[in-house]
Amino acid sequence: MKKLKRSGRLVDMTYYLLQHPHEVISLTHFSERYQSAKSSISEDLVIIKEIFEDEGYGTLLTISGASGGVKFIPRIDYAQAEVFMRELIDQLAVPERILPGGYLYMMDLLGSPRFIQQVGQVFASVLANKRIDAVMTVATKGIPLAYAVAQYLDVPVSIVRRDHLVTEGSMVSINYVSGSSKRIQTMTLARRSLAPNSRVFIVDDFMKAGGTIRGMMDLLDEFQAELVGIGVLVESVGVEERLVDEYMSITRLSEVNVKERKITVEPGNVLDLLKTITLEEEK
Repeated sequence: MKKLKRSGRLVDMTYYLLQHPHEVISLTHFSERYQSAKSSISEDLVIIKEIFEDEGYGTLLTISGASGGVKFIPRIDYAQAEVFMRELIDQLAVPERILPGGYLYMMDLLGSPRFIQQVGQVFASVLANKRIDAVMTVATKGIPLAYAVAQYLDVPVSIVRRDHLVTEGSMVSINYVSGSSKRIQTMTLARRSLAPNSRVFIVDDFMKAGGTIRGMMDLLDEFQAELVGIGVLVESVGVEERLVDEYMSITRLSEVNVKERKITVEPGNVLDLLKTITLEEEK
């Protein structure tokens, strides 16, 4: 590319880092890209690092050694996450969301790119210091969430299905027990979709008893993969038997009163996890 002035270089460098999260980028790469001395590049990166951290966009890590460079870690700070949580709770508590049978309409949120990106950023912030090789979800409503998280972690998405698609080649299938209906159901994952021994983060839009997530956990065993964490957008409170023990949730659905047209939503545990991480890093 043509040689840029410093202002242009800062803009392009910032954009490049945002598009390559969790990737180690050498100073040589930037030096050649902008036809500038490494000392100038280092000064630019200090400026970008300060802005990223001051504005809560994330942090810029310096990797030493011959293969070193810098790595952008996307983050959202606790204050920003808290504001997002309050806005989300207000949106979920709108009575018009109640559907027959006490279900909630959520497709407007799941179909909003800006909303989905914020959820992905929250989950990625909690996972920032963990090695993740893939994000897994089950079709279909969990797919937007999975891609949002995967974008910030810069990892692929593995989509579990309840039917066999010939376009995905050979599949691994398991039977699992649905947490709510106690019915035996089947889920499948393409063999090429997940490398053996991968470290996986599971994400889903809604969790009641956790039968679907439990099924995905069992599916990971078939790939000799390791579960790193579980994230759900909404968890239902008051379930007698939860099939999943450890997970992070954005919100908790306490009550859906169809008669009075009232929805009670609370913050999930992800805020507490973010606060704990922040306090540990400040020590």
